[in-house]
Amino acid sequence: MKIAFVGKGGSGKTTLSSLFIRHLAANEAAVVAVDADINQHLGAALGLDEAEAAALPAMGAHLTLIKNYLRGSNRRIVSAETMIKTTPPGEGSRLLRVHEDNPVYDACARTVRLDDGDIRLMATGPFTESDLGVSCYHSKVGAVELCLNHLVDGPDEYVVVDMTAGSDSFASGMFTRFDMTFLVAEPTRKGVSVYRQYKEYARDFGIALKVVGNKVQGQDDIDFLHEEVGDDLLVTLGHSDWVRAMEKGRPPRFEQLEAKNRMSLQALQNAAEDSHGLRDWERYTRQMVHFHLKNAESWGNAKTGADLAAQVDPDFVMGEHAAVPQPS
Repeated sequence: MKIAFVGKGGSGKTTLSSLFIRHLAANEAAVVAVDADINQHLGAALGLDEAEAAALPAMGAHLTLIKNYLRGSNRRIVSAETMIKTTPPGEGSRLLRVHEDNPVYDACARTVRLDDGDIRLMATGPFTESDLGVSCYHSKVGAVELCLNHLVDGPDEYVVVDMTAGSDSFASGMFTRFDMTFLVAEPTRKGVSVYRQYKEYARDFGIALKVVGNKVQGQDDIDFLHEEVGDDLLVTLGHSDWVRAMEKGRPPRFEQLEAKNRMSLQALQNAAEDSHGLRDWERYTRQMVHFHLKNAESWGNAKTGADLAAQVDPDFVMGEHAAVPQPS
């Protein structure tokens, strides 16, 4: 399952992402975690020290390798230079699997050892000083979108993406790449403002969206969230001594996380598993193509000098059945 954590800056989105990843590892699920936020904090939240977090390879720095690998023998894609972030797979494309070794993972992923198991961690890479005034962070996140477009996952496999804050993911079609989107919201007017944006944008695309109330201090906070988001409120989390210790760099073993918060994390997993039963690979593929054609017309054709609509394979449907060419 592909899971996104979104929310405004400071909502606790990255903390919740890391707790959910730890919970999945404790339940023996296979996990690929992706830090797609401009502020790269997921590694630290998963226990990496400053040097280890800084040493994570940037996916954006390996974009050519990613494109060349995913392109495979797809004759509709004439070169890596003509691939953009929305380029969909077709016959001959290589697909990524959660349970495999491949050159993309070799270059971009690192194994992180948690209390109850290992996960793979990938990161877009930070916004650097050389990017100031000349680059858009969407170009870095494009590496994540391209990988998600080519990633096939099963019911017991998780790809968890800590998204950039706010509603920036709507600048492309990446918000449609997920089986479930968890929006982390504080019980404040600002806290639920991003929810309203997501709800509005996602309405026409069948996006599964649930709200996780965070930093909840009492029943009044819970009532406020119910009033503002209604049935989309899935669970709430309150103060956690475990999280406070984790933020100080001294987390106890994950099994010592408060029972109420563990139950909330299980509710997230249950909701994610329910969403997998509703997965529609044909719609998934159709939306992928829709946003590719939209991006091609608005900027992709001009940037690459190619007709990117020709990259669409009309007979290809993404799915767990899809064939994966082996590297030569």
